[in-house]
Amino acid sequence: MPIIPPDLLNRLPLLSRTAVPPSTIEVSRGNAITLLKNGGELFPALVAAIDSATHDVCIETYIFCDDTAGELIANALKSAARRGVSVRVVVDGVGMGATSPLFLDALKQAGVELAIFRPEREFFSLRRSRLRRMHRKISLIDGRIGFVGGINLLDDMTDALSTTHPRYDYAVKIEGPLLADIYLAVNRLWRVLSRAKLQRKERQFNQSQPAHALYVPGNIAAAGTMNAKFLVRDNFRFRRAIEQEYLAAISAAQKNILMVSPYFLPGRAMRHALRDAAKRGVGVTLLLQGRADHPLMQLATRALYDQLLVAGVQLYEYGVSMLHGKVAVIDDEWATVGSSNLDPFSLLLNREANVIVLNSKFALELRDSVFAEIAANAGQMKVTDWQHRSRWARIQSWSAYGLAKFIAGWIGFKNEWRG
Repeated sequence: MPIIPPDLLNRLPLLSRTAVPPSTIEVSRGNAITLLKNGGELFPALVAAIDSATHDVCIETYIFCDDTAGELIANALKSAARRGVSVRVVVDGVGMGATSPLFLDALKQAGVELAIFRPEREFFSLRRSRLRRMHRKISLIDGRIGFVGGINLLDDMTDALSTTHPRYDYAVKIEGPLLADIYLAVNRLWRVLSRAKLQRKERQFNQSQPAHALYVPGNIAAAGTMNAKFLVRDNFRFRRAIEQEYLAAISAAQKNILMVSPYFLPGRAMRHALRDAAKRGVGVTLLLQGRADHPLMQLATRALYDQLLVAGVQLYEYGVSMLHGKVAVIDDEWATVGSSNLDPFSLLLNREANVIVLNSKFALELRDSVFAEIAANAGQMKVTDWQHRSRWARIQSWSAYGLAKFIAGWIGFKNEWRG
């Protein structure tokens, strides 16, 4: 089902040379979706849901840190496992590099089933497969409540690049039929990881899916009035699903586009779509990192500023702490919250998960929240100021951009991410 009105879809070729149809993922109706800002709002809701679990808890996260927030969630998981709840946790081998093995061992000793996606077995490797990471952030509890977003399980101030302001990020709490779609993706990954462990002749762990009837599509009752989609990006059936949804919505935009991404190096199609939208009078606003945890990536991103600013895109950098949120609002009716950045790693390599919400009330709430952050904590990039950068700054940016293009080609996606 299209994410935009059929009459607008019919006019897509007139709106943009990069117009593409949305993915074929069906819309789920009758959901209640709540916006959560930062771990300060997510973690209490997640712990409360885990504490109420009676059947199963499934979690996927890139980072599960052994800090104050991580311990709080870990204790809830251990308590659930000890009272007989099936608890499964999937973490990423690279994302967990700084977490103590003792922290994970305590989870397993309490009865939590733990799987590590692509464990790090070499300190240094040039294998392309090492770059394919599990970057999703998903939690499911009893077929009643789910959480999806960009927030890792670590304290808001850990690695926030600030001593005064928390890391800036979003997630959503989900109730309703969309949970069935999310569970299918989570269980599919669990089965993949369980087969991998058996192939390595390691200790077998439970491959069977929790038998909770509520997870069966069609069995979850409506919990609200919101329409939504659950999108994953993987390297099999859904390689371009998230990117296609973005491109379709951008190409169809008539009023405004607001996008937030910490790492912003989209391919040629998305860059053209954004410039085309701005040129036809759509208000395009981008919020990107000002304080960078990966300076080389920021330098490469800044090589794109000239072409975006000249096209009329309003560009801001978040300056008080680490920007980590991956969200967008288009025409105040289409919104997404998830784990996918707009760079080659998220769009072409990683396992990612986003929720698309087709609801004006939710979209306006997210839009207002982002613009409030922009007003308080971001600085605008002006085209005149940017064009007067020093020659050395330009050399740095274009050198970093060239390196990014080289890496994209090296990993096998030169034709998909060029220009």
